Amino acid sequence: MAKLSKEAAAVTTNKRPLTTSLYFYRGFYIMFIPVLVFAILFHYLPMYGIRYAFTTYKGVKDPVFIGMGNFTKMLGMPAFWSAFGNTIYLSVVKLLLNTFAAVALSLLLNELRSLKFKKFAQTLVYLPHFMSWVVTASVFTLILSPTSAGLVNSILVKLGIVQAGNEIYFLADQKWWVPMYFMINVWKDTGWATIIFMATLSGISPELYEAAGIDGANRWQAMRYITLPALANTIITVLILNLAKIMNLFESVFVMQNDAVMKQSDVLQTYIYTQTFNSGALPDYGYTTAVGLASSIVGCILVLVCNKASYKVRGRGIM
Repeated sequence: MAKLSKEAAAVTTNKRPLTTSLYFYRGFYIMFIPVLVFAILFHYLPMYGIRYAFTTYKGVKDPVFIGMGNFTKMLGMPAFWSAFGNTIYLSVVKLLLNTFAAVALSLLLNELRSLKFKKFAQTLVYLPHFMSWVVTASVFTLILSPTSAGLVNSILVKLGIVQAGNEIYFLADQKWWVPMYFMINVWKDTGWATIIFMATLSGISPELYEAAGIDGANRWQAMRYITLPALANTIITVLILNLAKIMNLFESVFVMQNDAVMKQSDVLQTYIYTQTFNSGALPDYGYTTAVGLASSIVGCILVLVCNKASYKVRGRGIM
């Protein structure tokens, strides 16, 4: 006991030598080594490729240094600005719609009195989260198909809203692609956010609702003055955390886009992919690296802004 007390005192007063501390905590450092190796191999070593952003490199000859030439070219490309605008628009609207839908659904689930039905409903809305985007896109391509196999168009034809032979190709129509994209995202991702909000709601003291009932508050008033204020901090936190990731939009768009709606669906990550693999010419890896670097810089700025906002709202940062 005396030995442990001396060691604890040494730790608290920071008087233990570095070599002694390393040996004392050797088990923790050994466990940390695989994580450190993974981080170096897959996160830090690839950053060496940033140098290509300042070169023209097509994989045939050695890279040729051109300074800021790729960035100048990028800023002068209308396709880049279109992809940048689509990224911001699709990401922000998707974030707001998903958050609103998750809050609304969590409030509805919280009002259910049957515990068994509540658990069943939670499971039902959560299941789409486990589907890959490839499967999701395939399913909705069939549902929204303009052929007789398309469920939505079949219903529209039977209701007389659409004439047979003039079915709507929702995922290849410039007017319909964006609304369909948002709808599919809400269907797939709402369940995940709902779990977060339900966890917050479960922490609200039942005594608050009892006191509100004694004071004559009905269920809507209790929701307005107790439930929503209790959720406010979680809603803001979720928005801040997800806002920092809006530049990473790729998979959900890539699996649903096609040439007919490229103007509406092309985002920065798909723009980089197209310029690298589907440009029809020898790709300039230097240019696509520059676009990726610019996207990362914007994402980093958003993270810093969100971190600052988190300090203002929650009193602590996100990193």
